[in-house]
Amino acid sequence: MTTAADIMHPGAQWIPATETLDRAAELMRRLNVGALPVSDADERLCGIVTDRDIVVKCVAIGHDPAQVTCGDLCEGTPRWIAADADVSAVLDEMESHQIKRLPVIENKRLVGMISEADLAQHLPDEQLAGFVEKVYARR
Repeated sequence: MTTAADIMHPGAQWIPATETLDRAAELMRRLNVGALPVSDADERLCGIVTDRDIVVKCVAIGHDPAQVTCGDLCEGTPRWIAADADVSAVLDEMESHQIKRLPVIENKRLVGMISEADLAQHLPDEQLAGFVEKVYARR
């Protein structure tokens, strides 16, 4: 059985909800990633902030990323998957919520992230095509 831990990108890092978006952008650049899980004061997942969020929801509308926090951009219910979950559960979670990145949690700690690139490296072409069709389908 292939698990979330088998296909994830290990070493993901939280960014606190209280941290500003300019700091998030710096961390994304340093880690060479396009998204960061956002944690509350108890290191629980409260959302994800993406490079696109910073541009579209902050910079493009004239806000200062040094004044807006990551928590300000978090919306909706955060989604995650257990490290020991089967890859089919990963796909179900990502497809049903039409998300492109999924934090992986083990013992209440962030242990990695699964992105489209991770799926592309580990899934057969047919399974990957099904994922793409479901995630990018218009509702």
